[in-house]
Amino acid sequence: MPRLLPLESCDTEEYNSNEPPRNPQEYLRQVQREASLCPDVVVAQIDPKKLKKKQSVNVSITGCLAAPQGFSPSLKWQQQQVSRFSEVRQPKSEDEDGWKRFCLGENVYLDIQLKEEDKVNPGLDYVKTGFPPFLSIVSKLNQSTISAVLEYLMNWFEERDFVAQLGRWFYALLACLEKPLLPEAHSLIRQLARRCSAVRANLESKDDDRLSALNLMICIVARYFEQNDLADKE
Repeated sequence: MPRLLPLESCDTEEYNSNEPPRNPQEYLRQVQREASLCPDVVVAQIDPKKLKKKQSVNVSITGCLAAPQGFSPSLKWQQQQVSRFSEVRQPKSEDEDGWKRFCLGENVYLDIQLKEEDKVNPGLDYVKTGFPPFLSIVSKLNQSTISAVLEYLMNWFEERDFVAQLGRWFYALLACLEKPLLPEAHSLIRQLARRCSAVRANLESKDDDRLSALNLMICIVARYFEQNDLADKE
């Protein structure tokens, strides 16, 4: 092995190796001496008897503990929960019907007429009322998926009236669009502004709850995204 540090040859009896080195040179000499005493080949002493002994390895192969009598749910209940859980999972990008249900809820998507007590206290059944555009959801959507969901909701909006769930999702999706816009996104937001203006034109009263949301959609598209030909004039 080549030397990494230059070291002059010397007589190992010139100094007492039992004493600590007094300088770097003596330290290197001591290391050299200790290395010269080491054998070139070292063979490990292994006791074969120890290798033949059976070793205990703890591996858990048991499943869940069985439920006490009467504590386990029925198979029908389990199937219902699996079906319900699959409904609340975020749809895949290409699933148009799934996104409509996810954003609008079954009540709006299926045009289910609610009872008066359900309108007052709808609860937090997002499957029925639609999932709000939580930041944890929309912030993870890429631009392609944002454009796709925007298109799905526009397809629904072109044939139906404006609802609150739709406004919330349109606002959130517009907030996530990156500039400069992709061509498909550019076309979709213009379509959105025109559709909002058409719905607004058919409102019978300035006190209509939808008016403010419709104005906001038109304003964002026209002013923020610089579609000035669609802007409301003073």
